[in-house]
Amino acid sequence: MMTVKLKSGATMPVLGLGTWQLNGEECVEAVSKAIALGYRHIDTAEGYENHREVKAGILKSGVRRQDLFITSKLMRGRYSRRNVLEACDATLKELGVDYLDLYLIHWPDSSYPVDETLDAMGSLIDAGKVRDIGVSNFTVSHIAEAERVSRAPISVNQVEYHVYLNQENLLSECTARGIILTAYSPLARGQVIGDPVLTRISERHGKTASQVAIRWLIQKGITVIPKARSEAHLKENFDVFDFELTDKDMHEIDSMGITRRLIKPPWHEFDRV
Repeated sequence: MMTVKLKSGATMPVLGLGTWQLNGEECVEAVSKAIALGYRHIDTAEGYENHREVKAGILKSGVRRQDLFITSKLMRGRYSRRNVLEACDATLKELGVDYLDLYLIHWPDSSYPVDETLDAMGSLIDAGKVRDIGVSNFTVSHIAEAERVSRAPISVNQVEYHVYLNQENLLSECTARGIILTAYSPLARGQVIGDPVLTRISERHGKTASQVAIRWLIQKGITVIPKARSEAHLKENFDVFDFELTDKDMHEIDSMGITRRLIKPPWHEFDRV
C-alpha cells in the first residue's frame, strides 16, 4: 500500500475506507471485509454515530490496532476547549483505542474561535491521545487562519474532491503548506459510473470508471477514502495500484471543466474561498 508522510513523521495509507452513512451490522461487515482485503486506513467521525460498529469491525478482522490508521472527526458545535477534550475521550472509548492517528475539525464554524479549538487539539497530541491533527471542509482562507493560530502542525484537510469538483487552487495551497488533501465522495456518490470520459480511459486500461476516478486522485497526490458496502465494491476500489494513468489521461480528466459540489449543508462556509 502506498503511503504519505504526515507532519508528525507518521505515515498514512493513500487509500482508506470511508464510513459515512454506514451503520449497524452493515458497518461492522464493511470494516471487517475491508481490512481482510488489505485496507489499513479507516475513516469515521463523531457525527456518523458509528464508532462502536467500527470498533466491532476492527475486532472482527483480527488485525492489531497498531497496524491500522484510524481517523475520526470532532462534531461541529463542540469546538470549545472543554468539549474538544471530552469529545476525544468519548471517541477513544467508543472505538476501543488508546489514541487516534488523525483527529479532524469536521466543519469550519466562524462562531467559535478556531485558536481555542486548535489549542485543545494540540493538548491531545501532548497527552498522546492523538498523533496528528487536521481539518475538514476548510477553504484556502480557513486553512491560512488555522495555520496562523495553531501551535500544533496541521497535517490534513479532508474535503469533497472528485472529477466534477477539481479544486486545484485548494490542492495547490495545501501542497505548498505541506498539508495532505484527503478526498471524500471521490466517486461523486456514484455519478462517475458511466461517465463517457472515464469510460473511454478505463477501456484503455482494462479498468472501471470508478477505478480511473480513484487513480486520478492518487496520482494528483490526494488521499482517497471511498465508501463501499459490498465486498465486490470494496475490492474494486482497492484494485487501483496495478496501473497508471498517462499524462494524456490525466489531462483529459483535468480538462472536464465541470464544477458540481454535492455536499453542501446549510452551515457550510464554502463562500469563504
